[in-house]
Amino acid sequence: MKTSIIFLLLSFIINMAVAQSNFLKQGHRGCRGLMPENTIAAMKKAIDLGVQVLELDVVISKDKQVVVSHDTYFAADISLKPSGDTISTEEAKNFVLYRMTYEEIKKYDVGKKHNVKFPQQENFAAYKPLLSVLIDSADIYAKEQGKPLPFYNIEIKSEQKTDGIEHPAPPEFVALVLAVLKSKNILDRMNIQSFDVRPLQLIHQQYPAIKLAYLTANKKRVSENIAELGFTPYFYSPYYKTVNKEAVEFCHEQGMKIIPWTVNTKAEIEELKNLNVDGIITDYPNLF
Repeated sequence: MKTSIIFLLLSFIINMAVAQSNFLKQGHRGCRGLMPENTIAAMKKAIDLGVQVLELDVVISKDKQVVVSHDTYFAADISLKPSGDTISTEEAKNFVLYRMTYEEIKKYDVGKKHNVKFPQQENFAAYKPLLSVLIDSADIYAKEQGKPLPFYNIEIKSEQKTDGIEHPAPPEFVALVLAVLKSKNILDRMNIQSFDVRPLQLIHQQYPAIKLAYLTANKKRVSENIAELGFTPYFYSPYYKTVNKEAVEFCHEQGMKIIPWTVNTKAEIEELKNLNVDGIITDYPNLF
């Protein structure tokens, strides 16, 4: 009897350890709550904090470079002109990255201006990096620090109404992004995510081995969203407030991992972990 109890206890401990090791800690835009978003410094800080997955966004410049940026333009709340002047909310969308060369883009600062939504955020000079440069920088830094090489969760920022205006249409957008990822030989430690079903459907058809994540922000059932996508992705990534026990169970029944975004308090992280989600995307990786 005593041996059986010890065996059961050891099995429980081992299972818990495996579950913890498989739990994906993802730093949103690197660690937006602590460092300027989507910058190399943010990725390095996330690595320091033990994040396994660096979440980031990509857009395309006029000269077809893949640039790490959440917005398709220079957002007023984080950007400064090359002159050091601020960008007003009214004029921000005039600074569309798809209409600018990367040489022009790099002259704008996205680190000095304090984002008032994130009081803990450090501020210093920073620019929007190329995806290729960010990958090189993060990988080199991880090696130097004796950390595992990071995985990358890369969001394609597109929607049908802005095709050809703020970004290329999905075939070209996907081709440009995958060319970088192939050149960096990281297809086995990355996934592509998007709210736009079109690039996901295209990649699923042409590169079925690539892991995909479907981002959602609506109150539909998981089954309804997956029906709209048209296939079962590796990851389902909903807004965290739409996640409940039924959603998690459905994802697992369908063989999907569920990774909610963007969870920014310790209490909410623990609540979602108790629901058995497979990972968390947060602006504050220090909460892990």
